[in-house]
Amino acid sequence: MAYKTHLKRKMQARHIQMISLGGVIGTGLFLSSGYTIHEAGPIGTIIAYLIGALLCLLVMLCLGELSVAMPYTGAFHVYAKRYIGPATGLLVAILYWLTWTIALGSEFTAAGLIMQKWFPNTPVWLWSLVFIILIFLTNVFSVRVFAESEYYFSLIKVLAIVIFIILGSLAIIGVLPYAGSSHALGLSNLTKNGWFPNGFGGVFTTMLTVNFAFSGTELIAITAGEAKDPEKTIPKAIHTTLLRLALFFIGSIVVMAALIPYQVAGVTQSPFVYVLGQLGVPYVADLMNFVVLTAIISAANSGLYASTRMLWSLGNEKTLSPIFTKTSQKGVPVVALCASMIRAILALISSVVAADTVYLVLVSISGLAVVIVWMVIALAQIRFRKAFLASGHKLTELEYRTPFFPVVPWATFILSGASCLLIWFDTKQRVALYWTLPFVILCYLGHYLWQKLK
Repeated sequence: MAYKTHLKRKMQARHIQMISLGGVIGTGLFLSSGYTIHEAGPIGTIIAYLIGALLCLLVMLCLGELSVAMPYTGAFHVYAKRYIGPATGLLVAILYWLTWTIALGSEFTAAGLIMQKWFPNTPVWLWSLVFIILIFLTNVFSVRVFAESEYYFSLIKVLAIVIFIILGSLAIIGVLPYAGSSHALGLSNLTKNGWFPNGFGGVFTTMLTVNFAFSGTELIAITAGEAKDPEKTIPKAIHTTLLRLALFFIGSIVVMAALIPYQVAGVTQSPFVYVLGQLGVPYVADLMNFVVLTAIISAANSGLYASTRMLWSLGNEKTLSPIFTKTSQKGVPVVALCASMIRAILALISSVVAADTVYLVLVSISGLAVVIVWMVIALAQIRFRKAFLASGHKLTELEYRTPFFPVVPWATFILSGASCLLIWFDTKQRVALYWTLPFVILCYLGHYLWQKLK
């Protein structure tokens, strides 16, 4: 099969904007944000998410130049291969593919658990199977079907967050009654127990959790390979997504930090459920379970799409067998799709039968994977710009340019690297380093030996 840089370009600007936004808004905001409030305190949480938002902005500014100049399916894996080295390209692809396929397994389980709350007499595996079939079908027909389904999944999450911010803001200023607790609520809750009740270090040790919450924005680069008019749709999607992320994430976090005592945050339930429950919203648990279920389905939908395209790109670059480049008449890489879904099902099985061994190792590795990908994106952008100018091109030829070069990419690289190293100081997350660093070294050694044997 001849080398191709992209698949069929069927995605419109509205699809890409909502997919990139929906890829970020998930359990990291709906569930994990409570952990951050508990560990870092109200003010510390706001600072941590502001740092996370800044890092997300820097990553997208770097990725914007690359994805517009080279709107390829496989995106940053290809950039890493060309501008850093084949071993790094392979590492990025494996890490990203592992991250999404492992996440798929846990998402299918989580979706089954939520459905069992409504249908207690049915087994979890039955609902997991239903969602496996649903997600597979939305991806296998055509990229347009995937894009439309993800658009509406993401829309539900966005509407839920907008309503939450409005209701929470009205409670903060006293317009709506708030049941609260013995702790002071409202803006005074931000400082009542000290700005950093567990020390300022809590801000930094929670950064991996915060970065996980912002992961998914890099999906814009993967969709670039199937976007109509990428030179127009990608920059627009980046700017729109960043603006909305700042509004939705920071707005939600400020509301949570103002209305939830840090002592109870993240201990028993979602911070969204806590706040809405204190506001007296009827059927709050069922409503949030529906929203979280939508977030899980959306994440699984995007995850299967991303992992499929990454595997297709590996076949397209001749890193893996060309069989992974086989597509249907609708342009869907069906072999890569089936392989990714099988890997997700294996992850699901390992989470049940080997939770403390195989699955723990996989989850630990995937926990750092996205941040490593961000570091590679920054380095690839630096080298791309230098190679572009060295080949005789001018900056005016680039449809989109990363501003403040090279400050932005270097800041991205340093901040991403720092967030990886800082988890050493959190004993709960330190295990991620134990497994990820040897895995990275093993990938480089494996690639080196493979090249020697060829």
